[in-house]
Amino acid sequence: MKLEVLHIDDCPNWQAAGARAEAALLEHGRSDIRVTYLLIDSTHLAAQTAFAGSPTLTLDGADIFPSEGHTSDLACRVYFSPQGMAGVPTQEQISDALGALL
Repeated sequence: MKLEVLHIDDCPNWQAAGARAEAALLEHGRSDIRVTYLLIDSTHLAAQTAFAGSPTLTLDGADIFPSEGHTSDLACRVYFSPQGMAGVPTQEQISDALGALL
């Protein structure tokens, strides 16, 4: 299995998303799954992936927060969180999403 953070250079949230994903994997005892990062630097690459804005977290190529938001635009993504709109999901949200998929 592969957990990947798809991101653009200008989005400040991709590093926090990766750190939260790593912590969520450890919560599930999945130290065998490595978090990797893919810089989306073209609309062509965005169109070839499950990119829905930066950061998008994918497990084996599928967005762990699926939505109708697939885009080839190089833009930041907004998530619904318990505190309102946010640029990155909470660690608990990531853990819940992964728990349903692992």
